[in-house]
Amino acid sequence: MEVCYQLPVLPLDRPVPKHVLSRRGAISFSSSSSLFGAPDPRQLSQRRGAISYDSSDQTALYIRMLGDVRVRSRVGFDPEGKGSYSYLCIDFRTLHSYSDSSLIPGPGFSSAGPVSGRRLRRLLSFQRYLHSSRLLRGTPHLNPLHILDEDYTGQAKCMLERVATWNFDIFLYDRLTNGNSLVTLTFHLLNQYGLLELFQLDMVKLWRFLVMVQEDYHSLNPYHNAVHAADVTQAMYCYLREPKLAKSLTSCDILLGLLAAATHDLDHPGVNQPFLIKTNHYLAKLYRNSSVLENHHWRSAVGLLRETGLFSHLPAEDGLKMEHQLGSLILATDISRQNEYLGKFRTHLDQDDLYLSNASHRHFILQMALKCADICNPCRPWELSKQWSEKVTEEFFHQGDIEKKHRLEVSPLCDSQSNSMANIQIGFMTYVVEPLFAEWGRFSDTRLSQTMLGHLGLNKASWGGLVQQEGSSSPEELEPSSPAFFTMSTPAVTESEPESASAAEPIAVTTATATGETNYKEIPQGSKES
Repeated sequence: MEVCYQLPVLPLDRPVPKHVLSRRGAISFSSSSSLFGAPDPRQLSQRRGAISYDSSDQTALYIRMLGDVRVRSRVGFDPEGKGSYSYLCIDFRTLHSYSDSSLIPGPGFSSAGPVSGRRLRRLLSFQRYLHSSRLLRGTPHLNPLHILDEDYTGQAKCMLERVATWNFDIFLYDRLTNGNSLVTLTFHLLNQYGLLELFQLDMVKLWRFLVMVQEDYHSLNPYHNAVHAADVTQAMYCYLREPKLAKSLTSCDILLGLLAAATHDLDHPGVNQPFLIKTNHYLAKLYRNSSVLENHHWRSAVGLLRETGLFSHLPAEDGLKMEHQLGSLILATDISRQNEYLGKFRTHLDQDDLYLSNASHRHFILQMALKCADICNPCRPWELSKQWSEKVTEEFFHQGDIEKKHRLEVSPLCDSQSNSMANIQIGFMTYVVEPLFAEWGRFSDTRLSQTMLGHLGLNKASWGGLVQQEGSSSPEELEPSSPAFFTMSTPAVTESEPESASAAEPIAVTTATATGETNYKEIPQGSKES
């Protein structure tokens, strides 16, 4: 057994030193050897606390151990039985090296054969669900043993009390929830609106659906991952609370808006649509080069809805209608259709003919709200906005490196040699974000809109200052030459036949109208989409 004489203590939001990260996967605590027996409950408050971290993702997880801990020798630790140590250190890396679920005893785990890591994570998440559901119902704990991160979860709950604030730090919240920000935040918002009771949603099915959604986001994507989805969901919640929307939206509108935000980038591959088209990806062929990613996100979400049976208790017609409306919202996030939606929004505002008592108008506003939430990062405070800028630029440049490796034409904004993060952000703000949020400010002239536009201006000035510090002072170098780089139009649909489909098999192509209707076409092989 390794004896630790120092317990690193840092605030949750402070970067962890490298020498701490090098000590992988340890949990330290102060106690006596009676910890492994049955200590007097009155002694629990005397525990000193603990720290746990994993250097693989370069983050730290801080824990207050308020309850009992039982460590089995079967997970790689053999208690010596005698002696007392001021600090005990247990290597928990072995917890992830076994596939046999019997190695981790507890309710809900079976000892009959191995389980996959994916299944194990879902079971662990389900244990968290059982714990949280007891809290929601007010059921007291029958077991006096608290989970390890009880106090840690408490800090996340404190953050949720401020979930409606625009400076909500989703990165900190994700650390506090141990990477479960999307599940816990979405569940909290749905429960806060009373949608579980109103739509009679089964809590187990809902939790399973959210866990599967979170797992289907690619954690290796620097930007398009579950944290981005959680951030968009939190922004969508802020927009739903705006006075014009809060007094007009129905419960069904709110449910669809939150679910669309949580699933709008589901199973994103970390590359853009032009990359999928030029590499003849099967998704590009399946959706005939039209809103390829957005169609895939929607279809993936519908697949999880049906797999979990979340809407199975609703009439079949109502369930299909909700799936179609969900698709209409997700398809509206296609950046290549930015000018189409923006022009329609501007026309409505100029003519002052948006009536939120009209269902199609409410749906159109939900589409615009989701579009704003999807690209709201430049409107966040600088500390948050800069982190998102770094992540999206990293993803762009990673795609460019892949294209160079395979001798493909490098996509705009993806060449690290000819683009800088500051130039990309300035162009994105100028051509995409500013026009959209200016119109949103016209529609909803509130304090939140003024705050977002204020942050946008300050962030753009900050990026401009960074460009000047790097020695680029000419106006031409501050902005890209063409806005087309940021609203890449969809290439024309080709007449080439998909290799995986037979000549008699039609291809389903889906497009969303700006009024919320979803159009379906069955296109025979060899024909051309009009």
